[in-house]
Amino acid sequence: MALRQRSVARVLATTAAVFLGAMGLHPAAATAEPAPGSLVLPSAAPAARSLTPPDAAPEGANDWSCRPSTQHPRPVVLVHGTGMSMLQSWNVISPALRNAGYCVYALNYGAAAHSWGTGDIRGSARELASFVDTVRTRTGSAQVDIVGHSQGGTMARQYLRFEGGADQVDPSRNKVRHLVMLGPTNHGTTFNGMQDLYSVFTSLRITDEPTNQKIVEFAFGLASYQQLIGSDFLTQLNTGRESFPGIDYTVIASRSDDIVTPPEGAFLAADPGTSVRNEWIQDTCPGAAVSHVGLLNDPRSVFRVQSALDPTYGARSAAPC
Repeated sequence: MALRQRSVARVLATTAAVFLGAMGLHPAAATAEPAPGSLVLPSAAPAARSLTPPDAAPEGANDWSCRPSTQHPRPVVLVHGTGMSMLQSWNVISPALRNAGYCVYALNYGAAAHSWGTGDIRGSARELASFVDTVRTRTGSAQVDIVGHSQGGTMARQYLRFEGGADQVDPSRNKVRHLVMLGPTNHGTTFNGMQDLYSVFTSLRITDEPTNQKIVEFAFGLASYQQLIGSDFLTQLNTGRESFPGIDYTVIASRSDDIVTPPEGAFLAADPGTSVRNEWIQDTCPGAAVSHVGLLNDPRSVFRVQSALDPTYGARSAAPC
């Protein structure tokens, strides 16, 4: 019986890996566990992997000699999503912000899971906390702005609430001023069907619960599991309040998002005394078809990011549509 359970688990895990790969989502591991100390970059093209260091920063980011200007007084920290790297995610937004005069910083998080952004979101939030403190120290800035894509936006909220990013007693001591989120998983997602596949795992009861949990983590990556609608992680993150005073929250979502499903799950509630803007790309461009990954490089999305960070930008620049 144990052998049969392991065989079923292996087949289901492989099926999940193929399913996720077809959607552009990549599990922490596929059919073999990476060797300790190795690192998988899930969606990088083979040629890019051979030519680019895995920890390379996108153009415009991580110039530690940069000093914030009067016009843009806070450095911007870019936080990628599940199974992505900073280089894959920010090759458009990073140089756009740097050319506009921002000091820009980006990180890869989740190395302990052998694949960027697939490990426990709580641990990733602690990595972000350390990185933000480094940026603040090196630039002499009391606060930063954060732009997060997908899990990156949700994980940044975990940092704000539980890892010191927001001071819930004295908002003037917040470490973050603006949080801009592109297609975040704030209220969870079905991952365009992956939640149904997870239900298959749990309904088969192929083994004891702790082992079953390990199988799910192996197949999907713990971070993906934590972003499913109704997860314990999201319940804890959203209970009581979703936003904090002293931080300007902007959520930029697309009605044609193919990963955050339903896409309305990206939006945040505005708690008393807080500033929250929930925006559809389609609000000003009704016919726009912008995918989840497209939020990283579509001109309409980039325009909204720049407008969220600097309200005067939208007033002096024409919105692309």
